[in-house]
Amino acid sequence: MNNYLALIVGVFCAGIGGELFVRGVVGIARWARVSAGIIGATVAAFATSSPELSVAITAAMAGKPQISLGDALGSNVVNVALVLAVTLLISGIQCPRDSVKRDFPIALITPVVIGVLALDGVLSRLDGLLLLGMFIAWAVAVTVEARKQRSAAGEILGEQRRWLAIILCLAGLVFLIVAGRFIVTGAKGIAISFGIGEFVIGATVVAIGTSVPELATTVVSKIRRHDEVGLGTILGSNIFNGLFVVAIAAIIFPISIDWREVAIALVFGIVTVVLIWPARGGHIERRRGVLLLALYIVYVVTFLRL
Repeated sequence: MNNYLALIVGVFCAGIGGELFVRGVVGIARWARVSAGIIGATVAAFATSSPELSVAITAAMAGKPQISLGDALGSNVVNVALVLAVTLLISGIQCPRDSVKRDFPIALITPVVIGVLALDGVLSRLDGLLLLGMFIAWAVAVTVEARKQRSAAGEILGEQRRWLAIILCLAGLVFLIVAGRFIVTGAKGIAISFGIGEFVIGATVVAIGTSVPELATTVVSKIRRHDEVGLGTILGSNIFNGLFVVAIAAIIFPISIDWREVAIALVFGIVTVVLIWPARGGHIERRRGVLLLALYIVYVVTFLRL
């Protein structure tokens, strides 16, 4: 298929997939009688992070878990510095109070914990189990919060029938995954035709392509005024990548650390979360999107200079 046509088809699929997926997520929230934000941080986040999990398992079983670590940490930077930045450029985001108390602290502390565990030059199986334990603790906290919010479910708009919401979610996810593959294929072909190096393609095009599910979900959520779904998806995806994906990879095969690359990903991962930390009223201003995009450019340039 022509590279430009593949790119167009990918963008088209992303639009359809994002619309269907967001409708399904909000519908599931109504059926489950919990806030759409919690569904976004769990169901939507885990679904959109399935490519990272697949890469982690495949790479670790092949004895190359470093790929898993790089993909997980790199995706977290892209999710916030690029995906959430684009959403913020549309307009600011109002963050739910429970997300500020529960998801933001975990998203911030995760790269710090990984850095501490990696000080000895390796993420061992025991380190993986510790990360997995943190993930389980966070999942339990989300479950407890969901039980508390059930009484507010009547205020949430969405599909009323469970089966329809699930079908919309699955159909949307399929479109999003297909969109990511088309965009990566098309963009890589175009980049190669212009003489752009493979490393640059991997650090930019491929990273963006694997984040298409998060990008489409957050942008459509913003357009449909379901900010909590988009923000929850980004935060949940980062927690899932950092605690679950890295943990599974380390448990399968211990990860030796290249501190130059890992330190850069960890530092930028921390800075991006700090930059989107909501103000006292829970609002994330539009101007932060510009700062995040600038930070992403610095991130890519820093890797290119290694």
